[in-house]
Order: sequence, then C-alpha cells, then structure tokens
Amino acid sequence: MSGKTAYLAGLSAEDQVARLYETHGYHLRARRWRGRGGEIDLIFEKSGEITFVEVKKSQNFDTAVSRVSPAQRARILQTGDEYLGLCPMGLATPCRYDLAALNQIGQVHIIANAFLELPASHELGIASPPTKGHERVGIVTG
Repeated sequence: MSGKTAYLAGLSAEDQVARLYETHGYHLRARRWRGRGGEIDLIFEKSGEITFVEVKKSQNFDTAVSRVSPAQRARILQTGDEYLGLCPMGLATPCRYDLAALNQIGQVHIIANAFLELPASHELGIASPPTKGHERVGIVTG
C-alpha cells in the first residue's frame, strides 16, 4: 500500500471507530493528539473517564492486534500520561487504553484496556483493581 493510500485508509478506519464510540455515548475530545513522545489516534470522554484508542486495520483481527509493538505500546502509555497531565485531576483521572482492530471487510473489535498487563490468573471480562487511575475492563466487541 502506498504512503498516501495507507494514510487515507487509516483516516477512514479512525472515522469508523469514532462513529462507533460516539453511538455508545462517548464524546470525541481529540483526534491524532500529539505529545512529546508520540501520538494517540483517538481520545474520548464518557462519564468523566478518558478513553485512549489506538486504531489498527489489517486483513484480519489477529494481524491488526499484532501490529502494536511493545515500543509503540510504551509510547502510547507515555503520551496518554502526558495528556492526563493536562486534565484537572492529572494522573488520577480515570482512564483506559483501548485497541480498535478492523479487518478487511470493515468489522471492528474493541479490546478495552488492551495495553495493560494482566496477571496470568486474570480472566478477561472480570475487573481487577485499578492501577494508577487505570480501570481494567474486559473485551468488548462492536
């Protein structure tokens, strides 16, 4: 895929994901927000909680999810902390980091709190105690 085609496909995927979140009552606060360490595709707010969303599109969901490298994950978490620092409650602001994976036919799967490490005994879908203002929820599909 050429650079321009990939860029436009990324914008289209982000638009689709933004509409999905908005239909579930989320307010879009920022798109492609750039901090010192990186960029976050979409930032939403709902009921006082900030949701950072990384959007990945590929032939299938597994490939889309695998495209988030550990280094990218670290940059997103760092950039999210920078954004939270601008909020009135700072790092105490309730938040989560989601991954929106799109397949080749445009289906979307949202993995809530995709960037937090879960203990080996943790079952997805069961909330664990919040860490540094980050509430853990399970997998949501849309």
